[in-house]
Amino acid sequence: MKGTKRVNIKSGMRVLIVLKKDQRSGKLTDGIVKDVLTNSPNHHYGIKVRLRSGEIGRVKKIVSSKH
Repeated sequence: MKGTKRVNIKSGMRVLIVLKKDQRSGKLTDGIVKDVLTNSPNHHYGIKVRLRSGEIGRVKKIVSSKH
């Protein structure tokens, strides 16, 4: 599932994000969502989140909705 709709992303989900420094290469980072940072309901590049690791990026794919 894509990560462009805020309603689909909750704290505790496992996601793949692209970090700002990796936007050119498209390298994805795996992690668990701690906070959802985007306020708008949709974002065409992906909803911005903070992972439990502290990394911030835009969700490209939701891997698992289980906690």
